[in-house]
Amino acid sequence: MAITLTPVALERVQRFVEQTPGALGLRFGVTRTGCSGWGHVADLARDQREGDTVFDFEGVRIYVDAASLALVDGTEIDFAKQGLSETFTFRNPNASAECGCGESFTTAADAA
Repeated sequence: MAITLTPVALERVQRFVEQTPGALGLRFGVTRTGCSGWGHVADLARDQREGDTVFDFEGVRIYVDAASLALVDGTEIDFAKQGLSETFTFRNPNASAECGCGESFTTAADAA
């Protein structure tokens, strides 16, 4: 089980954590959304919750809730700049399909 960050995403998350009082690391998971069913969510973690799995990636703690873990295990988080836009992107090996706009995904288990 693992969640990884590309070097540019690692630098970005480290900077966010350092600049935010009380931040413990990155909270990463999924929520029901969009036309395909699941959307990735990433925010700063301010607490460790019951059932969280905590990954340590090169000094950054990544907190994943129990309900999201199977859907995000193995995901690589990247950070991309395109023109004036900046965003985190996700390479999730559990995603079997994405909606046309790329905001949500489906897993093989959802299709079954």
